[in-house]
Amino acid sequence: MSNHLSIGNLKVAESLSNLINQQILPGTGIAVDDFWVKFENIIHEFSPRNKQLLAVRDDLQRKIDVWHTERNGRAHDAVAYKAFLTEIGYLLKEGPDFKVTTENVDTEISHQAGPQLVVPVKNARFALNAANARWGSLYDALYGTDAISQDGGAERAGAYNPVRGAKVIAFARDHLDTAAPLASTSHSNALRYFVENDTLKVEIKDDVVDELANNAQFLGYQGSKENPTAILLINNGLHIEIQIDANHPIGKTDAAHVKDLLVEAAITTIMDCEDSVAAVDAEDKVEVYSNWLGLMKGDLTADLHKGGKTITRTLHPDRYYTAADGSELRLAGRSLLFVRNVGHLMTNPAILDKDGNEVPEGIMDAMITSLAAIHDLTSDKSDPETKSNSRAGSINIVKPKMHGPDEVQLTVDLFAAVEDALNLKRNTIKVGIMDEERRTTLNLKECIRVAQDRVVFINTGFLDRTGDEIHTSMLAGAFVPKTKMKEQAWIGAYENWNVDVGLQCGLAGKAQIGKGMWAMPDEMAAMLEQKIAHPKSGANTAWVPSPNGATLHSTHYHQVNVLELQKEIATRQHASIDDILTIPLQADVSTLTAEEIQYDLDNNAQGILGYVVRWIDQGVGCSKVPNIKNIGLMEDRATLRISSQHIANWLEHGVVSEDQVMQTLKRMAAIVDTQNAGDPLYKNMAPTFDGIAFQASCDLIFKGKEQPSGYTEPLLHAHRLALKG
Repeated sequence: MSNHLSIGNLKVAESLSNLINQQILPGTGIAVDDFWVKFENIIHEFSPRNKQLLAVRDDLQRKIDVWHTERNGRAHDAVAYKAFLTEIGYLLKEGPDFKVTTENVDTEISHQAGPQLVVPVKNARFALNAANARWGSLYDALYGTDAISQDGGAERAGAYNPVRGAKVIAFARDHLDTAAPLASTSHSNALRYFVENDTLKVEIKDDVVDELANNAQFLGYQGSKENPTAILLINNGLHIEIQIDANHPIGKTDAAHVKDLLVEAAITTIMDCEDSVAAVDAEDKVEVYSNWLGLMKGDLTADLHKGGKTITRTLHPDRYYTAADGSELRLAGRSLLFVRNVGHLMTNPAILDKDGNEVPEGIMDAMITSLAAIHDLTSDKSDPETKSNSRAGSINIVKPKMHGPDEVQLTVDLFAAVEDALNLKRNTIKVGIMDEERRTTLNLKECIRVAQDRVVFINTGFLDRTGDEIHTSMLAGAFVPKTKMKEQAWIGAYENWNVDVGLQCGLAGKAQIGKGMWAMPDEMAAMLEQKIAHPKSGANTAWVPSPNGATLHSTHYHQVNVLELQKEIATRQHASIDDILTIPLQADVSTLTAEEIQYDLDNNAQGILGYVVRWIDQGVGCSKVPNIKNIGLMEDRATLRISSQHIANWLEHGVVSEDQVMQTLKRMAAIVDTQNAGDPLYKNMAPTFDGIAFQASCDLIFKGKEQPSGYTEPLLHAHRLALKG
């Protein structure tokens, strides 16, 4: 355990105290003593409220469990169920209509629709890669992934393949024709781009000069008008830079000397302190907060050792152009960063309160991440060397795992107290309401109402919410196989409901409505085919698993004008709350074949083991875990919650036995060991099955029914601390 220092009535880990006192506070204008006095007051004011709301969760769950138990064996009565949820205060009455009033919102949130990355801020290299993914090479993203097929001699292996390169260039030219078409021909016919009379001119093959169909899409250039090195275009709020270089290996083979399309990709990024991070003690939290501080100061670095050389990565600078009218045009070079604090559940031993209890981690995050963000708020935005974040003067915090409006109210009040303590203007701290909980979905309008002066983000369509769906109705019966969950009525209604509610509450032009992660980072062709459904749903952002994923997903937002589409969606019939309340139970378990059951069990068990073994043994909070078909899937604590709760549900209702689950876990553990054979840090689980990681995986399942809201953190933290200890 870390060495703790007494500061007032708190006991603070020395490493955390040193970070705050020596690195974060200097330059904020806040005195050390004043900070700790106010922090202690916030801890002692909000910790009891936090604890009380967690008790409300438990009480509601007990009542729901009793309701289902008393009706065991009887047909589900949807009308009585809805009345019961209303009676116990789980389902609240909606108040009158209103519109959010959030001010000082960054344009990346309010007026640009595009991809969003989510990365563990504990990993400095990942954090830098994501922050720099604001701009991505379309040529690289296409060439290096399966987005371009290998048919017809277009293989990726070996040195540069001109056949594959030709396919990449053809895709890029088609993208230009979609996003910024010429008046009379295709960009594929371009011989030269130049600027004349504030207009983009394009010389084409028959010596005729063409122009854009809409010259307003031409924003600026780099180089000279006669021979620009870059042309800047805009479509649906996103920028595309045509890069021109006759001496480049690609450019010299291109008729117009185009070497690449640099596209605006990850408009926003969530720097995650939560689901993708394994942070269990002061040591971990110091690493998390240090990296966030470096991002807010603009001086974060990370060394990468490659080919015998050390490469130091830093944040990219802004991008500069000569505007069409001759003035200077400056565009952000980095993604706008949110920080995702942890939820209300967990505590952390980094700080102990006056009674020696661990402090709620969400309170720590709110105070310390906001303090670090002051360095961004006070930076000189006019300085061309400044690598600032929010140009609107806001701190954007995503808050996950809140159950209903009372818990959102706690967050809003906490943020107000933090603002007062840090001398910030009211509503400087914005809030993203991360809806992964059934009680939040059902009462989303009231959740938004509570945060109407601060809200900048909600989400929908997150399969992650399945974890709460299962745990809430654990005793109602056996759930459908996880592989069939996306087909169920509740999730389709949830997807539409949150968009409907968000638009009804005036989020358009004020906040993001986000869609979930594309979980297969190696399957970019499938992503290009399928993920266009996200902007078509009315969501103005969606999660992607990598910078390449962001670059490719950006093409969808050129095909769909989300902000215009939202106006149409706002007039449709509102999704049904009754559909959301439809519990996705397997109507007749006997219709499931033994093969179907075992496949689902294998799939869940492998995902659990592949993720947990790296979480416990290596402290890796987000992993690409091969499934039983060896397709890599992005796993984090949210997906772990689903898999563990699903097996726990099937155990509860006799679909599977304890012995079957244990035998499956052991068989899958051996497979996971084989899949990780190339990792020198990996510790095998088989054949002894006596390691902490294997035991943690078992506990998540066999003790899953008793876990608060089905969350995995209590068990993961306990086992990780045991290993570290």
